[in-house]
Amino acid sequence: MNDMNTHDEHAETVGPVSTGFWKSRAGISLVVALAVGGLMLGYEHRVHILGSDWLLWLPLLLCVGMHFFMHGGHGGHGGKHGGGGQT
Repeated sequence: MNDMNTHDEHAETVGPVSTGFWKSRAGISLVVALAVGGLMLGYEHRVHILGSDWLLWLPLLLCVGMHFFMHGGHGGHGGKHGGGGQT
């Protein structure tokens, strides 16, 4: 009714909003530099990589690496999902 007394809690912010390192210019530059460096190393050493038995272990190493790094996105083991009857 009276717009002067209406209070929106979501409209107030305290200080600047931080987007995090990985979404900043420095973070994006680091990711691009690491990707370019990795591609250059792969190109220069392609004969050694493709001619060895290491390529056979790559899928297993990728699965373990993805399992290790991807748990940060959903809370890891023992999180709130599937709890033992606790609310």
